[in-house]
Amino acid sequence: MLCFYILFTLFRMNVIKKIARKFTFSSGLLETYFLSKKYLKPKGWLLSRYLYQPVKSDGQPIPWVTYASLHFINQKLANTSFKVFEYGSGNSTLWFSERVQHIVSVEHDITYYNIVKSKLQSRTNVTYILANVEDNYSKKVLDYKNEFDIIIIDGRERIACTKNSLQALNEKGIIIWDNSDREKYQEAYDFLMAAGFKKIDFRGLGPIGHIEWQTSVFYRSDNCFSI
Repeated sequence: MLCFYILFTLFRMNVIKKIARKFTFSSGLLETYFLSKKYLKPKGWLLSRYLYQPVKSDGQPIPWVTYASLHFINQKLANTSFKVFEYGSGNSTLWFSERVQHIVSVEHDITYYNIVKSKLQSRTNVTYILANVEDNYSKKVLDYKNEFDIIIIDGRERIACTKNSLQALNEKGIIIWDNSDREKYQEAYDFLMAAGFKKIDFRGLGPIGHIEWQTSVFYRSDNCFSI
């Protein structure tokens, strides 16, 4: 009897789906349901949207970058001892600190700085710096030379931060740039390309956002990601 009921239920669902797909409105609702069930929920997008912070479906923090770029970066961090410098802190700081040897993160907003700092207290491989935009924010990276495998541009004064970053990047270092589809930063993109960098663009959906955007990886021929 139970097997009959299950078969009948499955048959009825298939019939309903076939009928729903014949009409534009109901077909749209049906496909939205499956998009949510098969992609948005497993990726953590629904929870991220609800919490308004980038997380996986289990609530663990992730960087606020496109899902495609995150998948790529996560693969490249496996079995490494990278050192990272980050302009713009947050869940990305937490995520990278679990995967790299050391991360230096610079934040300009004191309120947000204190929130993130409370989450970093047990992490000994994080150097967390508060720097006002007016207080040499973009120059903090100049305290280092040939130090980092990865530099992340995702904060304020991005053009100046980019130009200051090259001396702190080691010879195989790469730059991860979020929101690289913003035309107002074209000067920085041109600067990196003139310095011998190539780039891979990862465009698509990411945590929280309703629309797609772009995260890019800038790299030279001999690089730590083996691109």
